[in-house]
Amino acid sequence: MSTLLDRPTQEPRTVEVRRPPAPLPHRERPRLYAVEGLRLVAALMVAVHHYVGSRRVDQPHNAVWGRPASEIMPTVFHFATYGWIGVEVFFVISGFVICMSCWGRTPRQFFVSRVIRLYPAYWFAIAFTTAVVLAVPGVWGRLKLRDVLLNLTMLQSGSGVASVDGVYWTLWSELRFYLLFMIVVATGLTYRKVVIFCCVWGAAAMLAPVAKFHLLTLAANPDGAWFFIAGLALYLMHRFGQDLLLWGILAMAWLMGQRQLGIRIDDFEHVSGWRGSAALFTVFLLALVAIALGATDRIRWKWLVTAGSLTYPLYLIHYVAGTALINRLRDTMDARLLVVLVIAGFLVLSRLVHRLVERPAARQLKRGLDTSFARLRNAGA
Repeated sequence: MSTLLDRPTQEPRTVEVRRPPAPLPHRERPRLYAVEGLRLVAALMVAVHHYVGSRRVDQPHNAVWGRPASEIMPTVFHFATYGWIGVEVFFVISGFVICMSCWGRTPRQFFVSRVIRLYPAYWFAIAFTTAVVLAVPGVWGRLKLRDVLLNLTMLQSGSGVASVDGVYWTLWSELRFYLLFMIVVATGLTYRKVVIFCCVWGAAAMLAPVAKFHLLTLAANPDGAWFFIAGLALYLMHRFGQDLLLWGILAMAWLMGQRQLGIRIDDFEHVSGWRGSAALFTVFLLALVAIALGATDRIRWKWLVTAGSLTYPLYLIHYVAGTALINRLRDTMDARLLVVLVIAGFLVLSRLVHRLVERPAARQLKRGLDTSFARLRNAGA
């Protein structure tokens, strides 16, 4: 009869315990002052482009100056024709900054931060631009009151309604980016989740137009997606360090981005060339790579923070109001001096808007929204 002692002895088995991978190191870095400066450069490029370098084939005579700007200031015109690229730079910076500012935040905090950042200056810009159009008629047509009121929502592009100022089309791209990124914020931002988001969004942006799926195309925003994705990849480089995967995403974003630049040139910016546009965009992207990798960490000029605060108000108010003023004053002084004075005036106004409108309105909005969300939370308890 066999007993337990008669059974063959078994070698003890080694149990391998799989541990979760260690989280990627978070590299603390000082405030990115250089981003603020780059943002202002992009805004000034867009302003100069609208005042001097904007001309379409079907509108050979500049309505602002009364004759082609290329005849009035040919050298400035040559460079100003490329200023529209500042918008694409904005999108890249937006992807970078939104990812940075949302890390560790809840969806509620993300929502509140976007509302108080976007709307106060925007509401002022609508009122200001509408007043200028009424006071200086003949350059821009007036919108119906109901369309002006709808503009206050910032959703007019999605409703098929014209904007008070044509530059507001970029806000529609920004809003769609925020809506998509809110999904990742709601699950908690991590390196892995943001990388997956970049890949899925990029695939949707490529496939949606081919599939002719209108709703997916609207959400995926193929016109701006790859610029935002570039910014997201750059922030991951900044926070966790570079790796081949992030370089691959950035390279893909550049390749798709240069194609999108060509499409914009074919559709709108007929006077600028693809090679120059792609080269200029590449320079800006390399500058952002340098910022992400810490090459500009020693730049800590506090005036750059002030410069960056002017960017959003300047972008919102410069176009319609500025071109209307130039049209009225074009025969009173040298054209170059007029452009400089108009831009300087709008920079001063932007500073006032930031201090007297954005700051106090943001505080009030934040207080009100925090109270509202607290009430919602208590009501659901």
